[in-house]
Parts: sequence; C-alpha cells; structure tokens
Amino acid sequence: MEGIIAIWQRDIIKFFRDRARLFGSFSMPILFLIIFGGGMGGSMEALLAGPGGDPNFNYIEFIFPGIVSMTLLMTSIFSSLSVIQDKEFGYMREILVSPISRVNIAIGNVLGSSTVALMQGLLMFVLVPFIGVRVDFISILQLIPVMFLMACAFSSLGLLIASVLKSSQGFQLLVQVLVMPMIFLSGALFPINNMPDWMDFLVKINPVTYGVDLMKKIMVDVDQLSPMIVEAMGLNLEVFGRSVIMFEQILFLVVFMIVLVILATISFSRANA
Repeated sequence: MEGIIAIWQRDIIKFFRDRARLFGSFSMPILFLIIFGGGMGGSMEALLAGPGGDPNFNYIEFIFPGIVSMTLLMTSIFSSLSVIQDKEFGYMREILVSPISRVNIAIGNVLGSSTVALMQGLLMFVLVPFIGVRVDFISILQLIPVMFLMACAFSSLGLLIASVLKSSQGFQLLVQVLVMPMIFLSGALFPINNMPDWMDFLVKINPVTYGVDLMKKIMVDVDQLSPMIVEAMGLNLEVFGRSVIMFEQILFLVVFMIVLVILATISFSRANA
C-alpha cells in the first residue's frame, strides 16, 4: 500500500504544480461545448420542437455529460504521458527494480491519473450556472463514483499504451489518433443511432459509450422527455436488441479496467526482464 500511495501522491503533486496542464486540458472540451452547443444547438432544438417533440428541450443538457466524459478521457489518457517521461529520464527503471510489485505500480499510476481526471471533470461543473444546464447536488454526488470509475478505465488504457511505447512523440500521436474516434463514436456529441453495422460494432465495444450513457442516465431525466426525443437523441442504449442497464455498464467498465491493468502489468514485467 505504501508503494501505491507514493505513486498516487506523486501524480497528484505533479498535477498541482503544472498550471499550464490544469488550464490547457479545458481548452478542447470547452471548444466542443461552444461549437456543438452553440452551433448545432439551435438547429437540433428547432428540429425536435415539432410534433411529438418538446419545445423546451435543451441540446446542451444532452452534450454536457459527453463533454465531461471527454474531459475524463483526455485527462486520464494524457496523464499516462508521465510514464513515458519517467522511462526517458530513468525514473521508471528505478521503480521497476524496487521491491514494489508490478501490479502495485500499475494500480498506483491508474489511481493517480484517475484522481487528476476526476478533479478536472468536477471542475467542468463550474460552468453549469452559465450554460443553462440543470444538475442538482444529489446527481453530482451520484456522478462522483461513476466519474472515478470511468477515469480508472480510461487511465488503464493510457497506462497500457505508455507501458508499450518508448517515446513521448509516439505516445501523443497514437493517443490523438485513438481519442477522437472514441469520442465521436460514443454518443457524447451527437446520436449514434442507425449507423452502419461495422461502425455500430465499434460503438458497442467503445468504453466511452457506456460511460457517456451512464452519465446521461444520471444527469438527464429521461422520463420527462417525449419518446420521440429519447429515440432521436439515442438516450436508450441497446446491445443485441435489448436496453443496457446501469449495472451492466458499470460491470463492463470494471472488467475493461481489470483486463487492461493486467496487460499493463505484464508489459512492465517484460520491460524489466
């Protein structure tokens, strides 16, 4: 536990010391919030205000859970860049030859990155009073463990990538290629209904899809929306023709995280072999 806490604490200290990283990670989510919320919001709201729709539907409320999920994803994965930097400066080799087990190294890195991502995600709720999104305090309390679980799952993916690659440039290039499709194929910014079969398959195996839908279930009161809006906006995720419940989404994220942490542990072991 001392090894896990030490690695965990180190990532958090590095986060608070790097103010550019603190503010820079907001740029992309806020940009998407402005572009999609302001640009597409009017068109989507007008489209869904017709017969069977709801003239009071707020498109920003639909994408805000996705924007928070995007913040968690980007912060979690890019936090693993420190693993590559530790490799380059020799710090990781010192950790690997220490008595700390490889599993504890992986868990410490995941918890550190996840805590940083959670803090970044929670800071997004500062924007709530200014963008017209309604989120009560109880919902935020319910979101915290869900956001932390999502951050752990995404951090495990970043850790696996960092454990395999050897250069910061290669890590950033691969992550940029990987992150954007995961965001666009998750329902974070627009509905994912009626996609081609091959694209629908990618949607269903995308962990961000389940995290985004889980957050929407907590933040958006689906029962108060018309069936037409629920269908049009894809607020009822289905896999194999049946609706996915919250427990199944949580289970998917937990299994995803465990598998990737195991793979990252194996990769660390080989690196020190």
